[in-house]
Amino acid sequence: MTDSRHKISRRALVGSALLMAGGRASRAADRAVNASSLWGLYDSALRQAKYIDLTHAMAPGGPLGEGFTDFKVGPALAGISIPGVIRKGEPFTYDTMGVAITAYELPMDHIGTQFGPPAHMNDHGATISDIPPTVALRPLVVVNVAPQTAADPGYQAKVADVRDWERRHGPIPAGSVVLIRSDWSQKWHEPKRFTTPPFPGVSLAVLKYLHLRRRVLMHGHEPLDTDNTAPRFVGEKWLLSHNFAQAEGVANLDRVPEAGALIAIGFAKFAGGTGGFARYVAIAPASWPHGVTIEEQPGAPLPVHARPLRRGPDGVLR
Repeated sequence: MTDSRHKISRRALVGSALLMAGGRASRAADRAVNASSLWGLYDSALRQAKYIDLTHAMAPGGPLGEGFTDFKVGPALAGISIPGVIRKGEPFTYDTMGVAITAYELPMDHIGTQFGPPAHMNDHGATISDIPPTVALRPLVVVNVAPQTAADPGYQAKVADVRDWERRHGPIPAGSVVLIRSDWSQKWHEPKRFTTPPFPGVSLAVLKYLHLRRRVLMHGHEPLDTDNTAPRFVGEKWLLSHNFAQAEGVANLDRVPEAGALIAIGFAKFAGGTGGFARYVAIAPASWPHGVTIEEQPGAPLPVHARPLRRGPDGVLR
C-alpha cells in the first residue's frame, strides 16, 4: 500500500508539474500572440471608434463629367434557357426566380466617388489593379476651405490653407490622405450645378507641397475634377504624370475631424482599370460626435427593409 501510495503521489507530482509547465507555456504563447496581434487595437480603439461614410451611392442621374454618358441599371437577363427554370432573355426577379441579380451597363470607369490612378492620364502609370494593398488604411487629414468656397464657388485651395492646418495640428504626416473640404458634395443632387464651373479645386502649388514636401499618399476633393483648369487639367496632369493618385467625389467631410482620424480605402479591382469605383470610410475617435460605432451598426445581421425591394424607373432596387 505504501509503495502504491508513493507511486500515485509521484505520478500526481509529475502530472502537476506538467500541467503547470503547460499552463506557463500556454500563457507565454498567448503573450506572444498578443504581442504580434492587432486584435488588441481593434478591441481597445476601433470597436469604440466612430465610422463615417465618405462615399456617394451611385445611381443613374448623378453628376457626370462633361462628354460622358450615364450608366444603366436593370435586372440581369438569362443568357440561356434552363428547362423548367427560366427562358433565355427573361429577367432574374424575386417573383420568377426568388432571386435578384442586377446588371450594370457601365460606359466608363469614372462614375461617382472615385479612386483616380495615374493610368487615367499616364500611359506608363499604375492602373487600378496595380494599386498596392498598403493603401487600405491611412491617417486622415481634412483641410477645411468651405468658408472660402461659400464666398467664392471657384475657390482653389492654397498652400496657405494647408499651412494654417499645420499651425494648428502640426506637420501633415507622411503617407497620409489629405482631403480638401469644400462642402461641394452637398450639391450632389444638383448634377448640372455640381459639374458646371466655377467649382472649388486644388491648386497645383498645393499638390506639389503635399507630395514633394509632405510626402502624402494622396489628396482628395469633393468635385469630380481636381481644379478649374479644364481642358488643360494642369493639376491633374502634373499629379498623374508623377505617378500619384487622387480621390474624387468624396462626401460628408463636414462630419469628420480635421485631425486624429483614419481613412479606410477600398475599390473595385478591374484589371487595367483607369478609374476606380471607390468606397472611403473615415474612422474617428470614440469621443467624436458624428458617425456610428460597431455596437450601433454591427453589420451582422444587416438591416432589414420595412417594405419589399422593387426596381424603380432607373432600374435601381429600393
